[in-house]
Amino acid sequence: MKARLATILLVSVGLVCASPVFAAPSVKIGVIYPLTGGAAAEGRELRAGAELAAEIANAGIPEISMDMAKREGITSMGGAKIELIFKDHEGNPTLGADLAKNLILNDNVVGILGCYHSAVTKTVSAVCEQYGIPMINGSSTSPALTERGFKWFWRTTPHDNTFTRDLFEFLIGLTEGKSRGIPAIPKDQIQNLTSVCEKTEWGSQVSQAIETNAKEYGFNLKKSLLYAAKSPVLSSEVRSIISVKPDAMLFASYAADAILMVKTLKAEKAAPRLIWGQNAGFEAPEFRTTLGEDVVGVLTRTVFAPKVGLIKVVSNQVNFLYRQKVGNDLNGASARSFTGLQTWVEVLQLAGSTEPAAIQKACNRIMIPGDQLIVPWKGIKFAVSGKEPGQNDLGSGIIGQYQKDKDGTITLEIVYPFDIATAQLIYPFKGF
Repeated sequence: MKARLATILLVSVGLVCASPVFAAPSVKIGVIYPLTGGAAAEGRELRAGAELAAEIANAGIPEISMDMAKREGITSMGGAKIELIFKDHEGNPTLGADLAKNLILNDNVVGILGCYHSAVTKTVSAVCEQYGIPMINGSSTSPALTERGFKWFWRTTPHDNTFTRDLFEFLIGLTEGKSRGIPAIPKDQIQNLTSVCEKTEWGSQVSQAIETNAKEYGFNLKKSLLYAAKSPVLSSEVRSIISVKPDAMLFASYAADAILMVKTLKAEKAAPRLIWGQNAGFEAPEFRTTLGEDVVGVLTRTVFAPKVGLIKVVSNQVNFLYRQKVGNDLNGASARSFTGLQTWVEVLQLAGSTEPAAIQKACNRIMIPGDQLIVPWKGIKFAVSGKEPGQNDLGSGIIGQYQKDKDGTITLEIVYPFDIATAQLIYPFKGF
């Protein structure tokens, strides 16, 4: 089966270029990601995830355990193929808005997928709202995005309030002896926290979520810092948090900053019991390849780890294809972009039309069961009212920890939720 999957993938590559020639009509979706700049590493993963989902949807690979793979194109529209038009927002919200307008007015896209950076998603979604064009967001996690009452914006991923609650439930679980193979940890060993987050829409929201949850769960946030993204030096921030002797250090940074942060922690001989990153740079492939063994023991929140394939066949199947395509495993960014494009495919299949009103209606009715998804969620079903219209109510997060296998390979093991943990937690962090 693996050989057939790989063969079909190779045949299908090229179906999602900007100007393909299809036997069937095409449905254009604009995809706005950071393909250059400080988050280019994440952008490459995002693009590859969306491309793979489109390739599977267009070609049909019936061996894969999801409905999208068992069709060829959008069968409710005569087998129409997905055509992705990629644009690079460079991490710039103003540029993102301009790109969205161009995609809508000049490229005639039926909708938008994007944009990873919450600040860019904020401006792009405002443009979509203005023009009445659907936007499905798979990877931006600022809670505020689904608190605006927009009628043309839907988000598949959980947001940072959910992910940050997971962190504190994990910490409480450690004190209750719930972690596999680890005796209960006295709370006073992990009581004192610090946070360092980039000063952007996303980072500021993460910082606020950490502060709110620390109070709610009874932890002491001794210092909370916001730093300028893409900083050339982070020594003062690291020295500042080391000075208060935290038990756990919490971070929100994109790839370049996350790598610099860990290098600086090592140079300054930081020795917390736990290091946790809010996904993004802490899960980019470059984070692991650049830092090597220095990542062992570091925790990151995510929605995907290769070990998810142990409990979900479809995750293993798609991850196999992704490795053939890219050379590395799916991660949180690529898995969420894959799922975002998969949601677009199922919405269009349900709508049977490219008319905005039909797509809007389908988004508000869609229910994708969890067994269809590569991520370990209960499914995708968007709220249509309440505080967060457009938010997927069925998503959830996991916490992974970088560990070294017996053969020396560094992998991301699942350590939370505790009932699906794939390895014993390394505690305390052993240092650099």
